[in-house]
Amino acid sequence: MKKLPSGTPVEIFDTLDSTSAEARRRSEAGETGPLWILALRQTAGYGRRGRGWEQDTGDFAGTLLFTPDAPAERWGQLSFVIALALAGALDEAIGEDRISLKWPNDVLIEGGKCAGILLESLGARLSIGIGVNMVTAPQGLPYKTARLVDYVSPPPGPGAFAASLDAHFQRFYQQWKTAGFAPIRDAWLARARGLGSNITVRLPNRELAGVFEGVDESGALILRSADGTQTIAAGDVFFSPQREE
Repeated sequence: MKKLPSGTPVEIFDTLDSTSAEARRRSEAGETGPLWILALRQTAGYGRRGRGWEQDTGDFAGTLLFTPDAPAERWGQLSFVIALALAGALDEAIGEDRISLKWPNDVLIEGGKCAGILLESLGARLSIGIGVNMVTAPQGLPYKTARLVDYVSPPPGPGAFAASLDAHFQRFYQQWKTAGFAPIRDAWLARARGLGSNITVRLPNRELAGVFEGVDESGALILRSADGTQTIAAGDVFFSPQREE
């Protein structure tokens, strides 16, 4: 089994149904991690709420399976940790000042979604799934998309990108363990798209509109509207048309 420079093992498959599904199977078989699972092609990739995630050969699909050294009630904060790591890896690939972060778990290149993150609790373990549009980007969505090949050609291969991503993750993960969520939240907010501007948050049964004020200690979005200030634990954020451009 190959290992990344950090010493974390990595397995690369030609084809999988889903790297996150494989992480679940490994966890159920007793694997505790840390372990990176990569697939050159996924046949049934998925994101939040079971939504399909399109991937073609050349795009990045990977899941980190590990046992966090923290109480389970803090694990949700790791979505911000991995978002910062992913932003750092993308900075290395295409240069700084192009990457921003969208609550709760998207990474953007010049305003277009290029990557998504999926955290799944597996009992005593956690899987963090990451999909990056390296060579393709889905069309027909209600938001902009982006792909790395339009900024660097050729884009990084899966092994090289996993090594960069893992290195950044180790750095931010150690900071999170030793200093808590506050510095992670501050670093995330420094890259947050739409902070201080009007947004719409779509919930399962309604929409809320207001000003994106930040995120609280749990990672929930803080929204200020005419009805007051409220926190939102989960939802889909949409920017004003001007900001989507």
